[in-house]
Amino acid sequence: MRCVIAGGGTGGHLFPAMAVAEAFMEREMGNEVLFVGTEKGLEARILTKRRFPLRMIRVEPIKGKSFLKRLKVLLDIPRALREALIILKEFHPQVVLGVGGYASGPTLIAAYLLGIHRAIHEQNVIPGMTNRILKWFSQRIFISFEETKRFFPQRKTILTGNPIRKEFFISNSIVEKKEDRFNILIFGGSLGAHRINLAVIEALDILHGLRSKLRFFHQTGNDDFEHVSKAYKEKGFDAEVAPFFDDMATRYQMADLVICRSGASSVAEIGALGKAAILIPYPYAANNHQLMNAKMLVEMGGASMILDKELNGLSLSRAIIHLYEHPEERERMAEAVRKIGRPKAAEEIVEQCYALVEAQY
Repeated sequence: MRCVIAGGGTGGHLFPAMAVAEAFMEREMGNEVLFVGTEKGLEARILTKRRFPLRMIRVEPIKGKSFLKRLKVLLDIPRALREALIILKEFHPQVVLGVGGYASGPTLIAAYLLGIHRAIHEQNVIPGMTNRILKWFSQRIFISFEETKRFFPQRKTILTGNPIRKEFFISNSIVEKKEDRFNILIFGGSLGAHRINLAVIEALDILHGLRSKLRFFHQTGNDDFEHVSKAYKEKGFDAEVAPFFDDMATRYQMADLVICRSGASSVAEIGALGKAAILIPYPYAANNHQLMNAKMLVEMGGASMILDKELNGLSLSRAIIHLYEHPEERERMAEAVRKIGRPKAAEEIVEQCYALVEAQY
């Protein structure tokens, strides 16, 4: 069977899509997956290192643009639709899965026009604009959280969870485990988060008394890498710092505490691996979905939260010290958050896509 996965742009869309692609390839010998994305999206950099082919269409977001730029984007949509039609006619997929992001819209509508089976996946509690539109063109809608059902037609909506890449459960990398260290994984997404990076640097001075007990794995993004790396060295902390961890799975597995934004992929990873977390929602996320994601985990006892406007070295260090000194609270968080973890989400989505095709709708 051939499958097109359309969308991306950010890790929140791309990484779950990659998990589905892995599961689809393992389902049956001879299966093929083609990604459709944009050259500005993260997929253009990440997929070149993987086994999945990528085709590009030219499309940009509308939200956040000036009136003239919005008009230009709207006028460019027919071109993107035409490009998507060409790709689908050449690849002949049996099913197209939209995962959100700019490329998802034109590709799903092209599939609709060609009579190809169609499904979408929504990662967040609150759906994005693209999936709110595509629900009318889709035959199956996969969601990550029970609360999301109210946004979609019940008859074609299925709770699957958010797919996690297999590498998060089976890691081949070796990172020395220091049993006497409290391991803290920090990241702000695939591109880093400047606010989190600055707060961590400020927090190091307050955490000085725990210096011999802490170990940091910190994904900074490109812009802050040198500044953050230098701060850890000057303040004498044990830290592995990188702009981007290709093997995030190993750092996750070793972490006693995760500090991150509350994008859908991060929330799913924390749930699947059962990790205590301090969540710092990105305040400018579409529909404030990161705040909704974080609130859900906090209300179930699976995480603590610091609002971005309240984030500084003092608030962050206090939260770290509290969880360091209360292992029983970390364990309660881990146990609670495992309830949303769905390690087989990718396989379930693939199973549903097979059922869709075989039903011959």
